[in-house]
Amino acid sequence: MKLQGYYLTLKKIKNMGLFGLFGAKSSSEEKVEKVKKIVPWHRLNSKEQLKAISEESKTKPVAIFKHSTRCGISRMVLNQFESSYNLDDSQLKLYFLDLLSNRDISDEVGYTFQVMHQSPQLIVVKNGNTVHQASHNSISAQDLEKFV
Repeated sequence: MKLQGYYLTLKKIKNMGLFGLFGAKSSSEEKVEKVKKIVPWHRLNSKEQLKAISEESKTKPVAIFKHSTRCGISRMVLNQFESSYNLDDSQLKLYFLDLLSNRDISDEVGYTFQVMHQSPQLIVVKNGNTVHQASHNSISAQDLEKFV
């Protein structure tokens, strides 16, 4: 009987891993898996889309996230943005612009919406006009809720 209990204890420890030993939970509690949020990104990959974005912004706000795929800061800001983004496509249309693949489109975004280029950058458009823009650590998904 003791041997069987010893075996079950070792099996529990093996399944928990080393850090599971500290503050171990009862066997009736389930592990909670972290689920990655799905952000409703729309790819911005043509200049022609900018005219459509301007028109779309007349019925609901539109945001453009400009991201540099080679920049660690841009990656960090993007990850923070995605983890706290809580809107759906019916509230705000969210575009993603890969700057390195689409530099000409990024330049056109600046011209069309009258913003100076920065990376990373978030631009909010309503009624065809820029109503908010932020860059680097000033980018916040919570700020978007003000424009919905």
